[in-house]
Amino acid sequence: MNDLVEPAVWFPAVRTGTGTDNFTESLVEGLLRRGLRAEIFWLPHRAEYLPWAVPVPKPPVWANIVHVNTWLHRRFIPLELPVVATMHHCVHDSALSPYKTLAQSLYHNNWIQRLERHVLSHARQVVAVSEHTADRTKRAFNIRDIHVFHNGIDLNIFQPMQRNEPSRPFRLLFVGNWSARKGVDLLAPIMRRLMPDFELVYTTSRHSIKLPANKPEGLRVFGNITTPSAMARIYQNADALLFPTRLEGFGLAALEAQACGLPVIATNGSSLPEVVEDGVTGILCPQDDVSAFAEAARRLATEPGLWLRMGKAARARAETHFSIETMIDRYIAVYRTILAQ
Repeated sequence: MNDLVEPAVWFPAVRTGTGTDNFTESLVEGLLRRGLRAEIFWLPHRAEYLPWAVPVPKPPVWANIVHVNTWLHRRFIPLELPVVATMHHCVHDSALSPYKTLAQSLYHNNWIQRLERHVLSHARQVVAVSEHTADRTKRAFNIRDIHVFHNGIDLNIFQPMQRNEPSRPFRLLFVGNWSARKGVDLLAPIMRRLMPDFELVYTTSRHSIKLPANKPEGLRVFGNITTPSAMARIYQNADALLFPTRLEGFGLAALEAQACGLPVIATNGSSLPEVVEDGVTGILCPQDDVSAFAEAARRLATEPGLWLRMGKAARARAETHFSIETMIDRYIAVYRTILAQ
């Protein structure tokens, strides 16, 4: 009889203050709930760009799998253990080029690509968070064996607040960095077409660029939200997510909004059609089409039946496809397959 070796997973990870930190923490918490051993070793942010200035941690003796982000330097990856790597966003996607500074382009091309090539070549399994990210990774690195595991969220935290009709004025929500890639330059033109019957609440982060001084009335900022529960309350008090982003590796904000029963108005591109079902859980618009985004918002505000149906369908889609438990099941299956080999 074969003895079953259960996964014991070590996560050396650079703390960046982004969604990748949340992903790692959620996965580890889920593994621990299942009775598996898992632990994060947090490296300072400088380990990404000055790895030689950071001491190398030793993997714990109990670990039999190491799980990393593709940006982790080889210095911190113990190759005596089988490696699982998650690709969260392929920064080598040509569609991203217009939204990079020269410094970012040089950093990605001359540093990050080298880090990722090493990780991808040594990983026993590569996982991408969307079909879009998997496709761009295959093109950039000429690899084929990539699993796609959509991100999952805690549906007990992100859940709807029961309402039968939208607010007056209709409350739109934008979540994300204040950057060109996220389409924030479209927010003011969209709102100018919708005033005075709409308002827009938006969040920012420490990575955001300077906010515009001439933003139209009806825009209200919440600032950087640090806990999932606080973020869930913001979704619950909105009527729809306005998400004119130009490129997403996954689109976590769209998923969190749907889990909270919000229809999503988003760009029909990159990974978003994988998250939002057009005409069912939200409305997908052509990229940069201000008129289309404004008209979608107006439809939801003036057709409360449509707004209610889409909100219920959005929650149902999150429950069916994007539970954190489903994501954890898939990673455990990968770990067990590797150990069986």
